[in-house]
Amino acid sequence: MKQPAILMRHLLAVLLAFNLFTYAPVTAQQNGNTVVDTNLLSNLQYRMAGPFRGGRSTAVSGRPGAPFSFLMGTTGGGLWESTDAGGSWQNISDGFFGGGIGAVAVSEADPNVIYVGTGSADPRGNISQGRGIWKSTDGGKSWKFSGLPEAGQIGKIRIHPKDPDLVYVAALGHIFGPNPERGVYRSRDGGATWEAVLQVSDQTGAVSLIINPSNPRVLYAGMWRAERKPWSMISGSEDGGVYRSIDGGDTWAKLAGGLPTGLTGKIGLTLSPANPDRVWAIIEAEPAGGVYRSDDAGKTWTRINKENKLRQRAWYYTHMVADPQDENTVYALNTGLYRSVDGGKNYEGIPVPHGDVHDLWINPDNPKVMIVADDGGAQVTLNGGKTWSTYLNQPTAEIYGVVVDNGLPYRLYGAQQDNTTISIPAWSSNNTLHAKQHWYSVGGCETGPVALDPNNPNIVYAGCYGGVMDKYDLAKDQVNNIMAYPQLQLGEAAKNLKYRFQWVSPMAVSPHDSEVIYHGSQHVHQSKDGGKTWRVISPDLSTNTPEHLDYSGGPINHDITGVEIYNVVFEIVPDPNEAETIWAGTDDGRLHITRNDGANWQEITPPAMPKYGTVNKIDLSTHQAGRAFVAVHKYRFDDFAPYIFMTNDYGKSWKRITSGKNGIPADYPVRVVREDPERKGLLYAGTEFGLFVSFDEGAHWQPMQGDLPITPITDLRVHQGDLVMSTQGRSFWILDDLSPIREMSDDLAEKQVYLFEMRPAFKVNDGGAGFLGDNAPTARPSGALIHYALQDSIEGDVRIEVIDADARLVQVFSSDSLTAKQHKTAQLKPKEGLNRINWDLTYEGPTLMDGTIVWGYTGGVKAPPGTYDIRLTYGDEILTQQVEVEEDPRIAEEIDEADYEEQLRLGLEIRDAISAVHESVQEIRSVKEQISWMKGQTEDQEVNTAADSILQELTALEEQLIQTKNESNQDPIRFAPRLDNQLVENYNYVTGADGYISGGREGRPNAAAYERWTDLDEAWTDLEQKVEASLSESVRTFNELVRKKNIIGIKRKATKS
Repeated sequence: MKQPAILMRHLLAVLLAFNLFTYAPVTAQQNGNTVVDTNLLSNLQYRMAGPFRGGRSTAVSGRPGAPFSFLMGTTGGGLWESTDAGGSWQNISDGFFGGGIGAVAVSEADPNVIYVGTGSADPRGNISQGRGIWKSTDGGKSWKFSGLPEAGQIGKIRIHPKDPDLVYVAALGHIFGPNPERGVYRSRDGGATWEAVLQVSDQTGAVSLIINPSNPRVLYAGMWRAERKPWSMISGSEDGGVYRSIDGGDTWAKLAGGLPTGLTGKIGLTLSPANPDRVWAIIEAEPAGGVYRSDDAGKTWTRINKENKLRQRAWYYTHMVADPQDENTVYALNTGLYRSVDGGKNYEGIPVPHGDVHDLWINPDNPKVMIVADDGGAQVTLNGGKTWSTYLNQPTAEIYGVVVDNGLPYRLYGAQQDNTTISIPAWSSNNTLHAKQHWYSVGGCETGPVALDPNNPNIVYAGCYGGVMDKYDLAKDQVNNIMAYPQLQLGEAAKNLKYRFQWVSPMAVSPHDSEVIYHGSQHVHQSKDGGKTWRVISPDLSTNTPEHLDYSGGPINHDITGVEIYNVVFEIVPDPNEAETIWAGTDDGRLHITRNDGANWQEITPPAMPKYGTVNKIDLSTHQAGRAFVAVHKYRFDDFAPYIFMTNDYGKSWKRITSGKNGIPADYPVRVVREDPERKGLLYAGTEFGLFVSFDEGAHWQPMQGDLPITPITDLRVHQGDLVMSTQGRSFWILDDLSPIREMSDDLAEKQVYLFEMRPAFKVNDGGAGFLGDNAPTARPSGALIHYALQDSIEGDVRIEVIDADARLVQVFSSDSLTAKQHKTAQLKPKEGLNRINWDLTYEGPTLMDGTIVWGYTGGVKAPPGTYDIRLTYGDEILTQQVEVEEDPRIAEEIDEADYEEQLRLGLEIRDAISAVHESVQEIRSVKEQISWMKGQTEDQEVNTAADSILQELTALEEQLIQTKNESNQDPIRFAPRLDNQLVENYNYVTGADGYISGGREGRPNAAAYERWTDLDEAWTDLEQKVEASLSESVRTFNELVRKKNIIGIKRKATKS
């Protein structure tokens, strides 16, 4: 847990009214049962919007024989690999598995064999449930499920040093309830089958496991009872302790010989490879807890350290790792990384980039090479901890929720666990030097949440645990804590608090009056003056169950941060249609509504609400007053069923729309549901293991995963036609343009080809041409998105044309490679199901010769605002849609229609001139090649003399048209530009993309552009005439000469009139 922190940045946002971005909903099937073709959903393309700021990791490993290769298991984002010592990271589990990773093991005997255990054994309250073991035999390129689906949280995996098929797993089990599948498991056949070799009870599992590398038949296991309740973290029992096997796991004995007796909690174990008889155990116990060491392979033990700094918050840390070469060096992992060089007696801290350390791997061949896992991801050191790689290159942030503003670009706001609140743009402009220049904190802390003032884009409200609420003024870069009641909650029982503010206490701003804000404890708190004064407007809306309000923790230690504060209001939603209507849900299964600003509250809990279920999100429909959808989860009671409820009458009646049999699997907890604001009954649901959609008001659900990684989805927003989401382990993601989703229906399966309606496209500067550097979010596809669907196998060419209002062909896209090359567009790669391309809102650019080197913009001419036809041809099918290209609303008042048209006219003129110059050069070179070839075929002196003369004449003209000496990108610095590059420079000035160095503005070019074009046009006209004269007269004279000698004459590619 980080201390509350504020990272302030000076950055002014441009925010606009939402109605600038709305458009009419498409006509689509809205009634009845709708299940669309799965291929339409499987090809969806999502993009990661950032941040690259590492989230929690509790498992890391290196690779034997590969000193710069490392693996990182994250607590929600799957498995990652670095091959450059932490300089960069790539996910290697996407497409196979994801979510929380608790253990990673690479075989020493065969480094291509990797085992991964899901579910972390350092179990925060928002932990993701583990779902078994995965195995790779090709170094992580592909994976297969390897069993133990009910083992819950996997603490460690150990592989026999000489046999990659002999593997042991420490399974902690389900963290939210008892289950029999826990303890130590063994596989002798590479994970094909498993046998439980050490089991204590259905509440006590294995958290740590070590194997003697010199005698692999000797193993040690730490057994721990760990169970979470929403109101407590139970750590410890009398049947926990250290166990040893000396026969490869066949039998086990609980060790004593000086170890704590009675209640023991979490246990971390390590063994010195340099002296395998030396074993350390760090044990949670009171008063006997601390670091214990055995020098006789576990027969006897001595407590050698009892400092609290090594064993604070034991359930969250408690790990030790021995140096592989020095028997006196050992590391303890806690809030920091601690090293002992005297056998474990005394420890010094080693600075690490983040803190809250959970795992450490040390290279057995070079102990100065290490990788650490902490609440900021993973970092690598090559010099024993003097310096570390960064965690600002890992898009694995755990984000609690997301809200969005109405700017251009709109911004995403959320709170990252173990970091800060953060605001990032949905996309970056061409003028962005690095994506991070637009990221900033907005007050509050790691928990959030964040709420926005709808009328003032500079005002942001952000929360923190303990009831903190900050009011952040972006313009002034000032934070004011306006919390309703400043009582320190850390370490205190909930029953002793006046107001129970949970770790993530809900907050909201009224959409009707931005001075009215809300905050939730067990009550709903309201301020009508922006946080200056507060009043309680509700009774205790929770069950207020006494046994839920005691000290969290036990039976050994208390642990009270706010995570386990229970019986609280967990969601507050002011009704956008009625100023005095407020909806509130609690984390213990109650739902209330007030229709008179809190004067009276009515309980509207659905009859089918699971007891103590958490009302996680309430979504109020834009289509009908009193219509709402509620996402409820109960996984914190070991119930993983999906719960979504719907009402159309303010909660008088409810319908559960997730049965576990209608699309969302029975063991996929739901965290959020949102109804599409444009299409009634179109629902999006974020679950623990992916995204789902319903086209029929929840009667059926279908996966909407596409290429979205498997990760817990914590929140969703439908905004400006996009689907925005926060995740617990993969930062923010966006699905650009929901238009095709809104239009989908079950009858599309009958159509061979289908072209979807298009949303308006804005002429904004979003190409991302600046130096974004490493670790930049995925760029938004710029311009207009064109979606089309194909059924069955693809036969023949797919051709898409953009046509303007004057019937001019603007752009051509084709699956035929020659056609695509001719029109200078990327070749279409159509596939069965949904396809997407983007038109970048330009006309076709100039035609340049292959290998041309010029400095400046040579893309397309900017298209003015207006209506454009999109025509798709596939076989005998010709389909047409229209797209409105709209001006950038930020500059709309500065430019009129005539300005845009004039920019197009001049841009096309210059474009055509550039193309004509290169066509002329191609003509010149064609003639020169023929003449040169002819010289090599004859010894006739008269012919060769004439040939030399015309070659010299044409070369002189060519060298005025282009710089023939340019061979590499930097050559334009050495050699003077010729006509073509001068034209390109002016073309760039008139219509080029905004961005680095230079670029054309929007609208009518200025006087300098016309002046320069006049000069260049005159120069080109003069040279064009000279080229034509040379090619006409000189070639004609030369041909007359050679034909008299019975030699075939020169042929021109084209004849100009």
